[in-house]
Amino acid sequence: MLDDYEQYEADCQRIREANAQLLADFEAWLIRKNLTFKTIKKHIDNIDFYINQFLLYEDAVEPQEGIGAIGMFLGYWFIKKAMWASATSIRSNAASLKKFYTFLHERGMVSAEDLKLLKETIKEELPEWVETVERYDDPDITDMDEVWGF
Repeated sequence: MLDDYEQYEADCQRIREANAQLLADFEAWLIRKNLTFKTIKKHIDNIDFYINQFLLYEDAVEPQEGIGAIGMFLGYWFIKKAMWASATSIRSNAASLKKFYTFLHERGMVSAEDLKLLKETIKEELPEWVETVERYDDPDITDMDEVWGF
């Protein structure tokens, strides 16, 4: 019998294998949309980080189950964990996540309601996420409570 950590590792490995196929299918979907190679690569890199790093960081979460975690990802985790976090990379990730979850919706993996909520969340919260990363990067702000708006 596996202990909790071994079960988590086994679940993560299973999800990573499924994610590899999902990323390949997403790339083919993006190619059919006639996007440039550079744009496609950026979307794949962004989504790979989201589904294989963030969603597996503390628990084994499958991509379709991670649709509700965008705010935690872009508003906090990404800013703290990704050295390249910036206003531009937040916007880029938001665009990639909208495309990815649209792709999953077309495959029947997420509901229209969940996709609509994701897009509304991004539209409403993106300005705050951008302001947060700018505060985080501001050397004049030394109190982390100011960064996170506490």
